[in-house]
Amino acid sequence: MTTEQTMRAALAHTPESPADGITVETVPVPRPATGDVLVEVRAVGIVPDELSWPGTWSDRAGRDRAPSVPGHEVAGVVAAVRYGTTGFEVGDRVVGLADWHRDGGAAEFIAVEARNLTRLPDEVSFTEAAALPISALTAWQGLFTHAGLTSGQSVLVHGAGGGTGSLIVQLAREAGARVIGTGRARDADLARELGVDEFVDLETARFEDAGPVDVVFDTIGGDVLARSASVVRPGGVLVSITAPPPELPEGTRGVVFIVEPNRDQLAEIVARAADGRIRPRVGATFPLAETRAAFHAKKNGVPGKVIITL
Repeated sequence: MTTEQTMRAALAHTPESPADGITVETVPVPRPATGDVLVEVRAVGIVPDELSWPGTWSDRAGRDRAPSVPGHEVAGVVAAVRYGTTGFEVGDRVVGLADWHRDGGAAEFIAVEARNLTRLPDEVSFTEAAALPISALTAWQGLFTHAGLTSGQSVLVHGAGGGTGSLIVQLAREAGARVIGTGRARDADLARELGVDEFVDLETARFEDAGPVDVVFDTIGGDVLARSASVVRPGGVLVSITAPPPELPEGTRGVVFIVEPNRDQLAEIVARAADGRIRPRVGATFPLAETRAAFHAKKNGVPGKVIITL
């Protein structure tokens, strides 16, 4: 591959009304840097608020990089390997989480650091794979890296029916925890199917009555996060991906974190998807030409992950 070759890519042009400004254009195929592989993209997951992230509009040195390509949960096939890069060969099926400060995967090709990719078994489709990197790594890191969840403990998952929450439920259940899920009534059947021991409808019941628990994992924020401090038992942990947790009682701990790429953890997750222990929740798929509509769909409340397919 050379920069003279071209591809189709979705381009976000400005942080002001960024989704409305997305266009699909012909641009040069990216040139892999040292340590990169070039991936022919088959599916890419999007996050509804990623167009507001600083990394979407500037590189790590603070330099403007608009227009930028969104979508950093990438699944595809290795098309080229940079000289000196090891671990992959042309034709390998891969999935990974691309760097926030580089162009994403809403394009026919993406240059990705090899260390951020893992091999994708045939048992997992590209569409399912693209729903895993952010949501499943968030679930894994929150439960095991930050909360230290072990078998026999209890977990309260806020937003159990969402793209991330549904994976938190499955990984916690697989780890041998007792799982309580919260959400809207429409999520109850799915949450029970995924393995919650109890479901709390946030519109009609108090989740505080389900505690105390060893771990609260918050994906909602706001009042739900503020009320969650009282549910954590002594020695327990309140983990959030929305905002810093409120002041907690003595003997408990609060964590807010941003997910990070991790090849080894992603490989563990993909292995669980391959043998059916977990399954991502895909809410809708769109072709590359409809990337703008894909962002609006997620903002308008499509449950689960929105995936762009190529």
